[in-house]
Order: sequence, then structure tokens, then C-alpha cells
Amino acid sequence: MTSDERTMDALWSAWWQRWPRWAARATVLWAVIYAGFGLVCALSGTPLLGHGSSRFGWVVVAVGVLAALASGAVVLYGLRPVLRGLLRVVCALAGVTAFSLLMDVITLMFGQGVDSRASTANKVLAAVGAVLLAATAQSDRRPAGTAVRAPSAAPRLIQRAAWAGTLAFVPYAAMKLVWAFGGTFAGITGEEMLAASERNGASKIFLTLESWGLDPTALLAVLGVLLLWGLVRPWGQVFPRWTPFLRGRRVPRWLPLAPALLGAATLAPYGVVGIGYLALATSGAVTMRRGDFHSWGDAVLVGWIGMVAFAVYGIALIIAARSYWLRTRPACQMTAVTE
Repeated sequence: MTSDERTMDALWSAWWQRWPRWAARATVLWAVIYAGFGLVCALSGTPLLGHGSSRFGWVVVAVGVLAALASGAVVLYGLRPVLRGLLRVVCALAGVTAFSLLMDVITLMFGQGVDSRASTANKVLAAVGAVLLAATAQSDRRPAGTAVRAPSAAPRLIQRAAWAGTLAFVPYAAMKLVWAFGGTFAGITGEEMLAASERNGASKIFLTLESWGLDPTALLAVLGVLLLWGLVRPWGQVFPRWTPFLRGRRVPRWLPLAPALLGAATLAPYGVVGIGYLALATSGAVTMRRGDFHSWGDAVLVGWIGMVAFAVYGIALIIAARSYWLRTRPACQMTAVTE
């Protein structure tokens, strides 16, 4: 390691060691902004749940005020057990509010726009707040930068969960690729699916990739599988050799955990609830629209393939993210957890 690299490491370590000091203050600032955002939406009648009622803005105000009071008390009096519990409750509320943010991100990437900009902004703010609230709740546990553990693999049982999440996406990716290459699945051809995507407002990027035989959602599934295995294998904790200025350095824990938690918080409940709905539809208890498909049975078949993939992968992502969190904690904290 060169002298410049050692200097950068020292600066980064010094800044990171101070995170318990700025975490609570940053959370106070976020809480004020979030409460103000909710107040503006409530008073202006802007709905934050799609096209529903604007009353949810007052819920956002309440979450922001609770977060401001809790984090402000941490700044003034330090982190007490009661405050830690309150921060975790508000963190959970913010996490629930950020539900389906991943779907909005995908829509922005491959569609013409989201249904509600205010709703998406609320989810983004809630996701940021969940991270800050979690950091504040742990701000009395300073990271031991000199006691970093060597990269390690997850236990065998955790890796089996990763295999389950990987295999769950195989039928989904295969179905998407069949359509992307112009084949027929579930009674609908690739050309019909492409026309339906264009009719439903797909972006030019999405349509161009589809015309090349590259389904964007299948590509995202591949990236998701790579993220999953990065969480359970040692190579996910160190930057690869081909990355300039970063080769051999440890990956910051938040870098894989942030997308993992975002994906898990969206896909796991989305898939589980979807499976429940499909079970009711299959049994005839509820009526399911066939959408762009030629028959109800085709729509149900495609729904089962997608929802099972989302549910199994989302649960596997939760398990892998928890393992990664525990395996990458500083040695002194890991000892406290395992003893």
C-alpha cells in the first residue's frame, strides 16, 4: 500500500469513527424535513398512497415528529434504552412506508414514469430515514476499525438458502428470455408481449433491449443473484483486483446491505402476499383479471412463476443479509453477539 493510500485509509477511518456523533444529528435533520414534507402533502391534499386519500400525510408527520423527538433526545441526553426502543419502532415504521420503492426504481428505469411522484418521494425519504434511525439506534457501539475480521463464507445452511433464491429465479428468467427471443409461452408470443409493453408505456430502453433479445427484468434477476451470492461468499467482502484504486480493499458494509435490504423489504412481502392472492384466485375464491393474456389460466401460470420467484428470493435475501451483517461486524462486537 502506498503512502497516499495509507493517508486516505486514515482519513476514512477517522471520519467513520465519528459516525456516532453525526448520526443522531443527521437523523434530526431528516426528521424535520420528513415531517415538513408530510405536512405540506396533508395540507395541499396530495395523496401519498397512489391515488388514495391525503390523510396519510398526517401519518408521515407523526413519524417525523416521533423521529425528531427521539433523535433529539439522543443528541441532548445520550442513547438510553427507552430511546433505543423508540428509534427501532420508528425505524420499522419508516421501513414499512418505504415498501415497494424497488418497484418504483424499476419503473423509472424502464418505464415512462411512476404513478405518483409524491408517493415515490415519500418512499425515498422513508428509506433514507430508516437507515439513519438504525444508525442512531446503534450509535453507542463504536466500530472497531483495527479489529476487522477476515472475509468469510456464510454457514452451509445460509448458502442453501442462497441456492433456493437462485433456483427460484430460473423459471422466471427462462420465461422472460423465451419472450425476448420471440418464442411463445403461456399462450402469448414475444411479439405480442413486446406490443403489450409498448402499449403499457414501456421506455425506449426497455423496448430496445427487448428487441435485442435481452429482457431487462431477466438482467435485473441476474444482478440480484450476484448480490445474493456476494452476501454469502468471501468475494463479496473485498473489491476485486480489476477495480482501480479499490482492489483488495474491504467493501463498506452498507454498499451491499443497502440494496439487499431494499430488495428484501420489497420482494419478500410482495411475493408472499402475491402467493396468497394467487392461491385464492386458483381456488376460485377471488376473481383475477387476465390482463394481456388470452386466458385466465395463462395469467395465473405467469403469476405463480413470478410471485414464487419474488417470495423465495426475497426471503433468501433477508437470510443472507443478516448473515453478512453478523459476519462483517467488528471483532469486539461479534464476540459480544456470539457469547
